[in-house]
Amino acid sequence: MQKILVIGGSGFLGTRLINRLNHKNDNNISYCADLLKKNSKNYLYLDVTEPKTFNCIFDKKIDVIINLAAMHRDDVKPISRYDEVNVQGARNVCEAARSNNINQIIFTSSVAIYGFAPPNTNEFGEPNYFNDYGRTKYLAEQVYKDWHAEDPERRTLVIVRPTVIFGEGNRGNVYNLFKQIASKKFVMIGDGKNKKSMAYVENVAAFIEYALSFKSGIHIYNYIDKPDFDMNSLVSHVRNTLFKKNNVGIRLPAFCGIAIGHLADICSKLLGKNLPISSIRMKKFMGTTQFDSSIKESGFKQPIPLPDGLERTLNYEFIEDNSLKEIFETE
Repeated sequence: MQKILVIGGSGFLGTRLINRLNHKNDNNISYCADLLKKNSKNYLYLDVTEPKTFNCIFDKKIDVIINLAAMHRDDVKPISRYDEVNVQGARNVCEAARSNNINQIIFTSSVAIYGFAPPNTNEFGEPNYFNDYGRTKYLAEQVYKDWHAEDPERRTLVIVRPTVIFGEGNRGNVYNLFKQIASKKFVMIGDGKNKKSMAYVENVAAFIEYALSFKSGIHIYNYIDKPDFDMNSLVSHVRNTLFKKNNVGIRLPAFCGIAIGHLADICSKLLGKNLPISSIRMKKFMGTTQFDSSIKESGFKQPIPLPDGLERTLNYEFIEDNSLKEIFETE
């Protein structure tokens, strides 16, 4: 029996993961450690930026820490919050592991450490982050690696670098794209040939659960659900599901999107508030974010094919009535 501490367990991915852990039949015990209390008998208040809050695990005899907590939006202010949560938080997690004789940590990093990487970048790709989220996720990885190096024979470190995660109830960038398409106000920017790696939340949770069985050492995996869609295929797939139309609709050239993004940046500064459009988001939309992974070598098989994950999400959000269900405001 393992006792598992899931930090960030009240979030989008954490909720799915704890549901999976709680439905296993091997008598594992999972604790949801978070700032936000959920309906969980094993909830613990924990703030990764406050070392004293880790005292809540002192008598729990935790075997594994899974750290899902992160500061990850594009518009976090002050910028120091990225370092406080992602880097200092990692230091505090490692110190708690030392103090409680915990020798297994699973950490969700991000493909953001690669930045605008070459297509099909794998786990050996060079870090080339372009924002503070990617920078601090990369630094956090080094903190965990240093922790592992202190006792490599006994300690197990799993670093999972997911691509963009989507699924039912999420209010991140993928949902925003789907919502625009559903509203019939979506305009395709660019030629749409750029590919996007994606990850369905249930599959990511399943892989983290699978990683609980890994032995001592450092295990680093990108998480991507294949096959990758290009934007033309993705938008057409969504439009076909919602409207039975096999096309992308209205299209504008790339230079128009870049101009709109820079104009939005200027307006944002003048108005003193964040807007849903920005130059960085336009670059993300038109850029290729396609990654490769060695997960197959671990023996893991994704339980839900990517097209099925898309169908589930679109049906849940735009066809069925789930307005009273929980939502997760994430990037």
